[in-house]
Amino acid sequence: MADKPTKGLADVVAASTALSDIDGKAGRLFYRGYDIHDLAGRTTFEETAHLLQHGKLPNREQLAAYGDELVRGRSLGNLVQANVAEIAEKQEPMEALRTLVSLASADDPDKDSNAADANLRKAARLTAQQPLLVARYHAARTGTEIPEPDPELSVAANFLLQITGRNPSPREVEIFDECLVLHADHTMNASTFAARVCAATLSDMHSAVVAAIGTLKGPLHGGANEQVMRTLESIDPAGVAQTVRDKLAAHEKIMGFGHRVYKVEDPRATHLRAMSRELGEASGDDTYYRMSKEMEEVVLAEKGLFPNVDFFAATVYHYLGIPTDLFTAVFSVSRMAGWTAHVIEQHADNRLIRPDSEYIGERDQKWTQIDER
Repeated sequence: MADKPTKGLADVVAASTALSDIDGKAGRLFYRGYDIHDLAGRTTFEETAHLLQHGKLPNREQLAAYGDELVRGRSLGNLVQANVAEIAEKQEPMEALRTLVSLASADDPDKDSNAADANLRKAARLTAQQPLLVARYHAARTGTEIPEPDPELSVAANFLLQITGRNPSPREVEIFDECLVLHADHTMNASTFAARVCAATLSDMHSAVVAAIGTLKGPLHGGANEQVMRTLESIDPAGVAQTVRDKLAAHEKIMGFGHRVYKVEDPRATHLRAMSRELGEASGDDTYYRMSKEMEEVVLAEKGLFPNVDFFAATVYHYLGIPTDLFTAVFSVSRMAGWTAHVIEQHADNRLIRPDSEYIGERDQKWTQIDER
């Protein structure tokens, strides 16, 4: 008899990958062998996406070519344009993105090919389109107009401009760009696994990404950053410590703490904490940063848990002017670089992902006539 399976496939190696790696005991994250501390704040999101999708950090010529490809990929297809208003009226952000990415596939010129070159082109388009989809959705639901993407601006700068309606400062762009780098990939997380399972059937990249978005929508994967912000907004700043202790005593989960892999501080949280502090001080009201720090100290003292990537990301996004219910959508903007890279890797050396299961139901059942049951 096979060994009893671990619940949630904990510690089960599901695939080999050259894209990212985690040392949970030391609190380290690597993209293609580069430590995240070496990349964050030094490489742009565009460079990081190229690293993940193409396998290496680009030189200036390669970065310019990739940037041009992103600019060309920012146009949205006819189906998206025709339906985004109705979708925004009827669907919440992650539901809408699931639908919009699926619609976008109809107008992708490479939709019928899983060839390596076609996959690279689709990866660039999806990376370029995701921030625009989020911005168009937000504009449709608020009844506002957004400027067209500026070909001279980066992914980070265009997104902040379109979401907030104002020109972001250079430092705000740098901070948000670093956020995108920090969230770009994270080994075999739930949404990435879903994308690879779909891709392993030799389904197309858009289908795999829709599977990933649907998985990210679940509150046990995405959404924690939103819940962190809503918790902060619901707490009296003067009573943070007692509120947190009361929640813990009632066995309530404090979102943004602990991780299935990291046993020490999430290395991404180190960067996000510093950015939250900087933005809070620059805003003239660092209340939410100070509340976060107090909450962090209490949870560590009471439970021994460290903040994960979601905890300080919440206040960073808040200070940047991003609506709270779009926080998980922002996650997808960044993670598109990783999802698409994993699909490329899966297609390049594919085997159907078909795990076994342990049957725990009844045995030796006998059929009877319906009137005898």
